[in-house]
Amino acid sequence: MLRTDWTLAEVNAIYHQPVLELVTQAAAVHREFQATGEVQVCTLLSVKTGGCPEDCSYCPQAARYHTGVQAHKLLPDAEVIAAAQRAREAGSTRFCMGAAWREVRDNRDFDRVLNMVTEVNNLGLEVCCTLGMVNEYQAERLKQAGLYAYNHNLDTSAEHYSEIITTRTYDDRLDTLENVRKAGISVCSGGIIGLGETDADRIAMLHTLATLPAHPESVPVNALVPVEGTPLADQPRVSVWEMLRMIATARILMPKTMVRLSAGRQEMPVSEQALCFLAGANSIFSGEKLLTTPNPDFDADQQMFATLGLTARKSFKNVPVGATVLGAEPAVSC
Repeated sequence: MLRTDWTLAEVNAIYHQPVLELVTQAAAVHREFQATGEVQVCTLLSVKTGGCPEDCSYCPQAARYHTGVQAHKLLPDAEVIAAAQRAREAGSTRFCMGAAWREVRDNRDFDRVLNMVTEVNNLGLEVCCTLGMVNEYQAERLKQAGLYAYNHNLDTSAEHYSEIITTRTYDDRLDTLENVRKAGISVCSGGIIGLGETDADRIAMLHTLATLPAHPESVPVNALVPVEGTPLADQPRVSVWEMLRMIATARILMPKTMVRLSAGRQEMPVSEQALCFLAGANSIFSGEKLLTTPNPDFDADQQMFATLGLTARKSFKNVPVGATVLGAEPAVSC
């Protein structure tokens, strides 16, 4: 049964189970609500890099930090479409475009992004964007252009948020999620662990996601990739056991959600990633970079899929039969 009325105490009890019991419970939920052994392969491209005015403590694209990231303006449309075609040929079924903006502005660059959305959708890929804050009008324009999903992470708990970011509020993030949902766009929202937060912060973030009016269709679980020059450069690596607790708890709380094993995967051997899939993760980002940080390439992931007997999830699998989505063929709802 899908619930959006979880109590903080319930989430706390789930999260703090012995880890093997937690993974066993999550695996059972995963088997009930998802096609086990099926993993969606996504590609994330930075279409506008660096120069961001925000102060997110983990981010190498913030203009105020000296991280060696080379800023560039919005990529040419043709370059983005070519990247999407290569991703599709390599097995990706979702293509996400990220721009280092604080918020979307109604200007020529946004018009160009809207065109990119339409062109990528025409390739038959689920197209996703992460562009910062959007208002209702901008979300509606993205929907009309054919956007399938919008990513806007909560990052951490409301209580810990001001320790990580001061240039926007937690409510700003929740408002963007609401605007995206109102426009009929699939919501992608998760967080990052390893930011100096406590278990209570991780539990609170999962509780916030699981008690939204509707569960996000996608929840990325990111492990911090420390970058020299950022305030969090010296944070220790997150352990696989911490990732397992997050993924398994997310799967139990939000059974139909795609739980994405996201940043930090470069440091995880196949054995650790396999545990995450067992615990309920059913999506990865593939390709040599996640915006600006290292990520396993397509060949390594294809080898992992072969070793573990995983199959790639098709695009638009959750689109009901007969529904019309730009670029999609009607699919059987899972």
